[in-house]
Amino acid sequence: MRIGIDDTDSPRGMCTTYLGALLIRKLNRAGIAVREARLVRLNPNVPWKTRGNAAVCLDADGSPREAFRLACTAVEEYADLAHENTHPGVVVSENMLPETFYQKAVQGFCTLDEAIAILADAGARYKGYKLKRGLIGATAAAGSRFNDSTFEVLVYRDRSLWGTPRSVDRKSLFTADAHTFPHTWDTVDRENNLVVCVPHTPDPVLFGMRGERPGWVTLAREEVLSEKPGFEQVWITNQGTDAHLLAARSPELIDGCSYLLAGTVESLPVTMKGGHVILPISHMGQPVTCLAYEPTKGFRDVVRALVPGDRIRVAGSSRRGSINLEKIQVISAPEAILSRPPVCERCGKRMTSAGTGKGYKCRRCGGRAGNPETCRSKRDIIPGWFEVPPSARRHLAMPLCRGFREDLLEEVPPQGT
Repeated sequence: MRIGIDDTDSPRGMCTTYLGALLIRKLNRAGIAVREARLVRLNPNVPWKTRGNAAVCLDADGSPREAFRLACTAVEEYADLAHENTHPGVVVSENMLPETFYQKAVQGFCTLDEAIAILADAGARYKGYKLKRGLIGATAAAGSRFNDSTFEVLVYRDRSLWGTPRSVDRKSLFTADAHTFPHTWDTVDRENNLVVCVPHTPDPVLFGMRGERPGWVTLAREEVLSEKPGFEQVWITNQGTDAHLLAARSPELIDGCSYLLAGTVESLPVTMKGGHVILPISHMGQPVTCLAYEPTKGFRDVVRALVPGDRIRVAGSSRRGSINLEKIQVISAPEAILSRPPVCERCGKRMTSAGTGKGYKCRRCGGRAGNPETCRSKRDIIPGWFEVPPSARRHLAMPLCRGFREDLLEEVPPQGT
């Protein structure tokens, strides 16, 4: 059976993965064997999400009735039901739920009515609390299939320490990253000298290590010095897989979805007040504004180095007609051809414009020339992939150390080819 749970946390505390990890232990004690623990990230652009929009799914063997009872009891005991935006959902299904619903929940938007209809058709046990919105994520998690997967070990705080500052040795995190990258990632942000894997929110997580295999995340975790944890759990996840990206096959982009699209730079990037950079491009003949926000730090220098005519692919979420950039592939960035007034052959003085369409004139001797002087200027950017730093990366975004989704590259050829 699959047990799905979602929407138990709030901005002021709790964590659905923590509740799921506690439930694993309760199920095991009740004789229900949990074979796999899944951390399932859903569409990061859903407006009513809390933090990373994560649901959990437990693949288990035992009594569905008892599993459902224990899951509901755990939600009622630990979820932040008093918060106005917390609306948990619990699903236990002996039949596999449609993968299409999971895909839609990761790449688009689902309704509560759709979730309930799927659960009813499958004969699943389910319960929603308050507005029952968590049934959407719980249904998606229970029906999840990962074409690509990664792992995360989440270390949880001892409950006696909740509400106090976390104690995690900074140096040990950089050491763990040095010993395990690129098999692990997003532990630290070396370029900006920041710790990434330790949250700043008031939830039970002490830190988390992400990587390719359970052995790698466990190895990295063993290097970390910290306060005494309560317990920890290794999750299989869809994090770092770009599962949220859609291939943009038309000029119309749906608000709240995330895309990989090809385009041509239309005009020079502009740095706005606050440090955000705007990049106008043309995608299938339509103008699209790409945005690199200030928290993306050095990534903005890549955007600033682009010039009109450069051909690129961009990945990011669509919001109000703009793309919030997660990564860029520079496909073509030719040397810039610069033109300037020529030098007078008679006196060696650089000429000035004689007026629109009238060529150039030397102010010293009156010499004339018809064409400007041209030269090629080397670019500060070369073709290749560029990404936001770990401190600005979304959970689902695939780090370049893992490569890129080849299926998307095939579906989104460079514009103009």
